[in-house]
Amino acid sequence: MNIGIIGAGAFGSCLASKFVKLGHTVSIANSRGPATLQQVAENTRAKAVTVEEAARNKKVIVVTLPQKSIIDLPKNIFKDLPEDVVVIDTGNYYPTLRDGIIPALIQSGIDSLWVQEQLGVHVVKVFNSIVVESLEALGQPKGAQNRIALAVSGDDTAAKEVVFTLVNDVGFDPFDVGTIAQSWKQQPGSTIYCRDINLEELKKRVHAMGTAWTDIHNVIIGKRNSDEVLMKTDYPAYLESLRDERLFL
Repeated sequence: MNIGIIGAGAFGSCLASKFVKLGHTVSIANSRGPATLQQVAENTRAKAVTVEEAARNKKVIVVTLPQKSIIDLPKNIFKDLPEDVVVIDTGNYYPTLRDGIIPALIQSGIDSLWVQEQLGVHVVKVFNSIVVESLEALGQPKGAQNRIALAVSGDDTAAKEVVFTLVNDVGFDPFDVGTIAQSWKQQPGSTIYCRDINLEELKKRVHAMGTAWTDIHNVIIGKRNSDEVLMKTDYPAYLESLRDERLFL
């Protein structure tokens, strides 16, 4: 497939490298232009391009940006996008750590629902709920014992099918947690966020969260807020707190 990646940080670069190794044609872009991406292109073997080029004539477009940068994307970048193009959002909202206060997002509390509204196209949320080190190193063949599972949310059934294949190909079990309005189940503060757990355990935790955002909103947002404090003061301790809940490392 022809894949464009908007965002060339550690996560975008990791995905680019993995997709190239799977035989996909991959373009990668950042806000500063392709001239600043020569090392990334060399490391990943993806083609460095402009943001506009990363969104043009692609089957899959991965948006892997800080939440605050979504509003800085070129206007109408996805205008007239063919309906069969899959747009993936890997982002997470961290208001005090990185992104600042985004009033509309504070009000809704659902990260990728807001992103979908900003971009004006359906998005599939995936690859947000795993740390880059695990994405890089812990993929396993399908059927492997205790293979890590990743949550997938979105409104477009056909797009999610494409994403399920990509997730499986890079070494993880995909699990459909519902529509983009249900994507809160996999965002910061949830019980499956950045936990390296298998499919059975992920299903159990998703089921335990229920379906009503209003019932669990304060719990998830509160956990995200407390995690942000720990991340700012002692990031290794934050990572260790996640590791304590990883069942298979």
